[in-house]
Amino acid sequence: KALKKREKELEKEKKKQERLAREAEERAAREAAEVDHGVDNYGRSAINMSREKTETKWTALGELTAEMAGQLVNVQARVQGSRPVSGKMCFLVLREGVETAQAVLSVDADTVSKKMVKFATSIPNESIVSITAQVVKPDVPVESCTVGTVELQVRKVFVTSEVKIPLPFALEDAMHSEEACARDATLNRVGLDTRLNNRTMDLRTITNNAIFKIQAAVCQLFREYLTNEGATEIHTPKIISTASEGGSNVFKITYFKGAAYLAQSPQLYKQACIAADFGKVYEIAPVFRAEDSNTQRHLTEYVGLDLECSFREHYHEVMNMIGSMFVYIFKNLELRWARELEIVRRQYPSEPIKFDEQPLRLEYKDAVALLRAHGEEMGDFDDMTTPQEKTLGRLVREKYGTDFYMLDKFPLSVRPFYTMPDPTDARYSNSYDFFLRGQEIMSGAQRVHDADMLKERIAAHGIPLESLEHYVRAFELGCPPHAGGGVGLERVVMFYLGINNIRQTSLFPRDPKRIDP
Repeated sequence: KALKKREKELEKEKKKQERLAREAEERAAREAAEVDHGVDNYGRSAINMSREKTETKWTALGELTAEMAGQLVNVQARVQGSRPVSGKMCFLVLREGVETAQAVLSVDADTVSKKMVKFATSIPNESIVSITAQVVKPDVPVESCTVGTVELQVRKVFVTSEVKIPLPFALEDAMHSEEACARDATLNRVGLDTRLNNRTMDLRTITNNAIFKIQAAVCQLFREYLTNEGATEIHTPKIISTASEGGSNVFKITYFKGAAYLAQSPQLYKQACIAADFGKVYEIAPVFRAEDSNTQRHLTEYVGLDLECSFREHYHEVMNMIGSMFVYIFKNLELRWARELEIVRRQYPSEPIKFDEQPLRLEYKDAVALLRAHGEEMGDFDDMTTPQEKTLGRLVREKYGTDFYMLDKFPLSVRPFYTMPDPTDARYSNSYDFFLRGQEIMSGAQRVHDADMLKERIAAHGIPLESLEHYVRAFELGCPPHAGGGVGLERVVMFYLGINNIRQTSLFPRDPKRIDP
């Protein structure tokens, strides 16, 4: 009895499958017989080998406005996602840089066919398409897109570069804020390692696009300000014969039949330029640090924004100029890159930094006193730890209402050999750090410009004089008093935006555990 029942079930299933196959065959036959009136309006383009030039005018997604309603435009963008509504209609989300817009394909009698709609829905996400479309005003603004006041009614769609492999993650999942994930446990998170292992994909998020536009802006503003101050941009060697600051945190490399090092700063060379009467110099270049630190704010390779300037009477001339430079950068970021800041803050919420036109200057001993008054235990000449720096930043914000300040007169014992001692108390030095949101973004000082004093300082640090022979010779030829400093680009961007990990503000980060991609 059970066997007969099973045979009936199998026969029933067989007939069902035969019916489904027959229906699919009939449907395919009907579709094949249909006249595809949109056949010339969709497909896959040939590989662009720069074979021809056309007079096609292309419109960026960010240029689309409601005033363009009714116009026909050509756009090139990635398909971030597609959503079929039926066999006759589908939506595409297009992305170009930091902008997204909605496109719609709807079957009509002349241009868009059912096959064209089916083709559009089959385009793999992240493929690049060229689209001709009419700009229309949607009945309701498209809140899910950055360009929400218009919609694109597609007339032609051609794939110009198709994704060939499964995506490592959905781009939307990499754009959720921490708050959104906390509110909705069903949202997928993409871990930092996964993102960094697939960095090209990760960099496509509009947030990352905005982060690196802001990073480029910091470099642009740094260059703008110093150029207007009469400084000369320089390019110093990164392969050097000795540890550039007499330290051990350097990468040793093979150099033909000998050995060399990767520069951990342009310090010695930018000072040589001052001795060569350049007056004011700056450089934007890679810096290498062989520090086995796996913290959220350390990298083994980063971009250094370095400067060095001669002065007439007092190193505060340079320190104050640097303070004004940062104010110039902060103000112009908010004015000229407001769109990018808005995008970043949507995923990584943070308050805009507080800063004064005339930056606050505290002396190191005053900072120590402030920390002690709030329960911190530290000696007069102890170097400040990272937790103490953060505590100080909080106390300074509470007391002075600023996130940006200068800390002056560090103990000489915690600074490099070329730092000028304080003239009234040799236990301290003419050196300074700049802080943002309670963390150091720049370290600098007046340098020792007298050759005899420099030799004494080198000996005091136990560094062989012969290893710095060329450096010392520059000062034996006479050198004006000067000061400067070095800024970590990734740190500035990280702290300014309130992002928690420096790897997110480094294009392709390098740390002790990561050398790829």
